Amino acid sequence: MASKMTRILFVCLGNICRSPTAEAVFRARAEQTGILSRLQLDSCGTGDWHVGKAPDSRAQRAAATRGYDLSALRARQLDPSDFDRFDYILAMDAANLRDIIALQAASSESASPESNASSVHIGRFLDYASNQCHADVPDPYYGGDKGFDDVLDLIEAASDGLLAQLVDAADAHGGPPNKPEAFQ
Repeated sequence: MASKMTRILFVCLGNICRSPTAEAVFRARAEQTGILSRLQLDSCGTGDWHVGKAPDSRAQRAAATRGYDLSALRARQLDPSDFDRFDYILAMDAANLRDIIALQAASSESASPESNASSVHIGRFLDYASNQCHADVPDPYYGGDKGFDDVLDLIEAASDGLLAQLVDAADAHGGPPNKPEAFQ
């Protein structure tokens, strides 16, 4: 059976706080779990205000205190081609989820018959976090440093939950998590 990458896109508003944090945390956790080689990870924003910019310095600082490096990431905007390129598109909040769904609907009207857009899973990232009372990862941009730490707590919980689901799916396919055919 051919190897298939599981492709995951994390989405927030500007792609400088929450979604790059999610990408970096998930990447580090996936590496620790031993499945990073089977994943393609990216992040983006629904807005275009920060395209090409590095993550917010406060997000980078908070992440660095926990061993995550966001420095190489650069903001980009969600593109209709992402619906064909990714298996999971995970929003940080309800507003971004609505924007993602609206873009998907608009782009599916002009999509080719070979499009993956109908099979992509679109949802909230925190749906994967166990025992969470939050549905959304709050935007820490206009708050203080504590907001960035709170975001990290939520993102770590959701990352662990999604990783557990991916590993369980791999085990159900009869192999260790890093076995390529497990991620079908």
